Amino acid sequence: MLIGVLCLQGAFIEHIRILNALGAETVEIRQKRDLNGKNFDGLIIPGGESTVIGKLLRELDMESDIRSMIEQGTPVYGTCAGLILLARSIANDPNVYLGTMDIVAKRNAYGRQLGSFACEAEMNGIGKIPMTFIRAPYIESVGSKAEILAVVDGKTVAARQGAQLVTAFHPELTDDTRVHEYFLGMIKKRGKNKK
Repeated sequence: MLIGVLCLQGAFIEHIRILNALGAETVEIRQKRDLNGKNFDGLIIPGGESTVIGKLLRELDMESDIRSMIEQGTPVYGTCAGLILLARSIANDPNVYLGTMDIVAKRNAYGRQLGSFACEAEMNGIGKIPMTFIRAPYIESVGSKAEILAVVDGKTVAARQGAQLVTAFHPELTDDTRVHEYFLGMIKKRGKNKK
């Protein structure tokens, strides 16, 4: 299984370590040529600063390629900033980046200073897991195409739409690998359905 990890900024190394530990092969995506000629089974868009990652996607001419891959069914998992980049709109930002998922995100939703905290909460399909939030967004609304997977303090923090998965929290910053296992399970299931 080959997973492309967007490595422009943010916590990408932690994702790579977990994926490799789970037996997946990873490719670091840093420029347009890293996308060429590879048949990715899935993509990871990590946390970081969404405006910086979005700007780099455009400057490096990768935004439309990645959007096309997702629209053609390549499974994608976005954490924190990745959630914002995948959202069809952002409540407190006029920019739209990849815009492939039927959710409205709210950037820095918990405030900059109070925006980092950890808790344990239920995630549908997984169970109770540790959740680490760092200046996190949340999902303000979920459209009819997407489903809510986790809610913390009345705010939606994880959702899925077909082969797209997003979390406002950072499972890669914990020792719990179940969210990554869930994503790899999505990829395997999609592979079986394609046959």
